[in-house]
Amino acid sequence: MHSSESEKAGPDLNNESEEKTESIAAPADPLVQAEADLKAARTEAAEWQDRFLRKAAELENFRKRADKEKLDAMTLAKSTLLLEFLPVADACERALQSMKNGQSASGGLEHYKEGVELLYKQLLDTFGRAGVVPIESEGKPFDPHLHEALSRKEDADYQVETVVEELRRGYRFKDKLLRPAQVIVAVAPAAQGEESL
Repeated sequence: MHSSESEKAGPDLNNESEEKTESIAAPADPLVQAEADLKAARTEAAEWQDRFLRKAAELENFRKRADKEKLDAMTLAKSTLLLEFLPVADACERALQSMKNGQSASGGLEHYKEGVELLYKQLLDTFGRAGVVPIESEGKPFDPHLHEALSRKEDADYQVETVVEELRRGYRFKDKLLRPAQVIVAVAPAAQGEESL
């Protein structure tokens, strides 16, 4: 080749080799590739962390729900069992009431009364340890959430809508009503009711 030919060929060859170098260097730049890989890895890590946190929250909610359902089931089971004991308490109360009104002259009957009183006290203590509390009704204002009114009675000694007599004691279990008290509620006597009209 002549020098003029090599000069003509030289710049073209140099341009071609520079273009090849630029086209190879751009995509193969390790720094750009590493930054892209790092960004993709951070995005994927953030997604996995988000998934983990969501699953952890779901698991915690499930545990809380399961614990609450377990507690509710235990409370229901206890209240069902305790409901079975209430007639025994009622029988003790009736026996004690009949002994107050009946013949307490005989010595044997007095011992029997003491036995029933002891049994009743033990039963109430057991209820108390289990969380059952009797509802005090007599002389208190009528509350439809705690009392079941079986009848009304004209009584001037009590204010209107006051419990005059408790026929069957009511009970609470913890903060829930186990059984309402059956009561008789005071109403104004007829003569007094006519005057107020």
